[in-house]
This record gives sequence, C-alpha cells and structure tokens, in this order.
Amino acid sequence: MALCLYSSWSNKEAWDSPMNKISVRLADWHKDNADIRRIREAVFVAEQHIPPELEFDSEDQDALHFLALEGDYPIGTARLLADGTIGRISVLKDWRGLKVGDALMNAVIAEAQNRDLKQQMLSAQVHATPFYERLGFRVVSEEFLEAGIPHVDMVRDSRA
Repeated sequence: MALCLYSSWSNKEAWDSPMNKISVRLADWHKDNADIRRIREAVFVAEQHIPPELEFDSEDQDALHFLALEGDYPIGTARLLADGTIGRISVLKDWRGLKVGDALMNAVIAEAQNRDLKQQMLSAQVHATPFYERLGFRVVSEEFLEAGIPHVDMVRDSRA
C-alpha cells in the first residue's frame, strides 16, 4: 500500500521547505481510526454541524480510506467504496487552499482506476462543485439537501 503523492509545500509561507512534504497514503480503518475521526469530526461535526451519527456509518468498515499527511501529521482524509463512490473528503481548515484536496482526490481516483472502477461517483456540497469539475467530475442531479447542506451528485468516467 505504498500510494504516495508528494508536493513541496506545507503552508502559504513555506513553499519550498523540504521538511514540509505532503503525502497521501492508504489508511487502515482500525489502525488510523483516531486520525480519520479527528479530521472528519473537525470538518463535518464541529465546522458544519453534521450529527456524528450521520458522519460515521457502516460503510466505513469496508471502505478504502486515505490520509493526507504533512510529514507524519494527518491533515486530510477521504474514502472509496467498492462501487466507486468517493466520500468523506475532508481537509483541516489550516491546510485548505494549498492543494491538499487535489493530492487526496488524485490518489483516490488513481486507486479507483487501479481497481478497474469505470466510474467514480460522489455527492458534492454545492460550493465545492468547481473543485470536482476541475478533476473531471460532472453534475448528474438536481440540487438536494443532505444533513441540511445543499449537495449535487457528480460522476467521473475513468480514462481508458
């Protein structure tokens, strides 16, 4: 499970600092559970006021999880389900706008393609649709509310 993407930045002031490498790796739900939960609770529960019982579900057990790290410090996470559904994409507030989400999503998409998943699907918060469109996703639904937040369903076809 040596899926790593590196970029030579950490924060807006330290673009070329070699000690601030961002990596993305496959995570183990049991071993990395505390870090995954910490990130998702900070983003979804604390910031967006999503009830914890909606944030953590039975899909977590069998999903492939990803962690974005700055050095050894986990700063973002996402999950991939067996059917190609991507979800729970979250980056801690202090690391947003620094391409951590891009690195995370590129790793998830690459893994989906490695597993011959022809499509990747996700439900995006409406404000984030331009981010996902840059990654090749397209909107395939009308706007709907999920946990009180406007969302749209999006799909991306794998390249042949």
